[in-house]
Amino acid sequence: MINIESDFDLGMKMKSLNDNKQFNKSLELFDKFKINNVKSLSNLTISQALKACINLNDVQRGRNIHQLISSRINKDSYILISLIHFYIKCDYMKDAEILFEKLTKKSLSIYEAMMKGYIKNNQANKVIDLFNEIKDPDEVIIILLFNACAQLANEEGLNLIEKISKQIPQSFKLNPRLLTSLSDAKMKCDHIKSTQFLFSKSRQKSLSMYETMMNEFNENEDPLKTIDLFNEMKTNHIEGSIRIYTYIIQALSQIADYSISKSIIEQIPKSILIDDQISNALIHLWAINCYGFNGMGIKAIELYYKIPSKLINESINVCILNACSFSGLIDQARSIFENIRIKTERIYTTMVDCLSRTCLFDEAKQLINQFEHSHLPQSPMYLALLSNAMIKKNKPLSKEIGKKMKKHFPQIENPSISVSILFDGVDDVDESSTKINKASDIIMELNQSGMKKTVGHTTTVVNGQIYKFRAHDRSHPQSKEIYDEINKISKELISHGHKYDPSWITRSLNEYETIELVFNGHSEKLAIAWNFISNPNTTRIQLTNDLRICGDCHRAIKLIASIRQCEIIIRDANRIHHFYKNGQCSCKDYF
Repeated sequence: MINIESDFDLGMKMKSLNDNKQFNKSLELFDKFKINNVKSLSNLTISQALKACINLNDVQRGRNIHQLISSRINKDSYILISLIHFYIKCDYMKDAEILFEKLTKKSLSIYEAMMKGYIKNNQANKVIDLFNEIKDPDEVIIILLFNACAQLANEEGLNLIEKISKQIPQSFKLNPRLLTSLSDAKMKCDHIKSTQFLFSKSRQKSLSMYETMMNEFNENEDPLKTIDLFNEMKTNHIEGSIRIYTYIIQALSQIADYSISKSIIEQIPKSILIDDQISNALIHLWAINCYGFNGMGIKAIELYYKIPSKLINESINVCILNACSFSGLIDQARSIFENIRIKTERIYTTMVDCLSRTCLFDEAKQLINQFEHSHLPQSPMYLALLSNAMIKKNKPLSKEIGKKMKKHFPQIENPSISVSILFDGVDDVDESSTKINKASDIIMELNQSGMKKTVGHTTTVVNGQIYKFRAHDRSHPQSKEIYDEINKISKELISHGHKYDPSWITRSLNEYETIELVFNGHSEKLAIAWNFISNPNTTRIQLTNDLRICGDCHRAIKLIASIRQCEIIIRDANRIHHFYKNGQCSCKDYF
């Protein structure tokens, strides 16, 4: 029996129980000793009761307490603020708003609490509205404003950032947290150059600033800059954190070069390597989806059936269906799909892709119809079907899907829709001019609607240095030698029977261009040529493509690997291709 001699004693006992995470006992104490003495409940007792409700996520109990003390709310700002905090923490922002409006004197701390609640609930505009009410915001309030602008991630947010950053006192700019928040907000609002400038001019670069910049570079698919920052930290003898090492491993995953990855991983302290987050990042770097991406579908299935059912989630199901898809294991994919209890949009889309890769287009269409019996049409499913119809040169189906997409998604903003440029594929070289004209028309239509085709890049590591090429790139100092090597490779390809396929060209040709020149300018060809120039007798080349490899390049690189007796490994947006010296690819043409 706990001895309670006063209301203060009760409040302190409840605080002790809450501090020890015994929230149910705290509320039992509250109910037992004070339920019949509502008028004498102290602020401490009420705040501790609400704290217990927050930690138990017991909104109804909190509402009951609210009702018990409703007569005191207008007279006691402390209780009012405690209730506001309760509703904010439980994500009931409308209830918090009603009580917030009752406050006659609003402190910066209560503004701060409301702003945090709005940010948590993705209500950035309301954060800005509150900020405009505050006469003298402190550093915390400004940080929250920048966080809200980062959440907006648009021109409005950027304009507000620029305005406020010019007004804040110079002393605030010495706060590393504020600078980090400002950098993050500018980056999120697509103002990377300004953010980089701000970062470079900072006298004291905090660890959190490095973390923010590295994360943003990764999200913007610029892993080389992440690696540059990591090297800068090493040069300046700045110790890394779990986040720093996670971001550098993620950057290495994007580059996907074994030698570079190995050299950097060896710099990570052994004490860090055992951390779960780092371990997961390393698994992703070395092996996540490894079986599937490398065409080892049977191995992936064997592993899948060893995973306890309680651990299997949407991502794992997507991975195994992709693994089946990349290895042409359609029967196994069907069996796994049928046994998935909760079939999400992603799972349906992956199965549609699996079926259409093996030309089972009717079955893929039936699956889409099945999904749409109880859901709205989803563009990724149609894109999966369309892109595979294009690869297989199924012109009637491509047109059919293209028409459906225009009907279902007239305002689609997904840049991947650019694959529809190819839906009028041809089987004959003689039709190439029609094809190119059609592609030109659709590109114009896409550009007018604000949808630009993504520019692809290929990254490769040669003699320990990272190189990045875009299509028809001439920025390399040895560009002439690269194109001379490509022309040499092209002659070798033609002499071995390769015919360039114009159906893969998605734009109109310039006056002096030929089909051969277009394909020879693809970024992966430039990267391969540079490898051969740098190391003429190399037997292994590794590339990373941020787009899906085109069909003509896929056929050509199989032949290059055979002619030059050099294994070529390319990780594209979909999978990893191992082009072997015997002229075959690990994907077995399921790409």
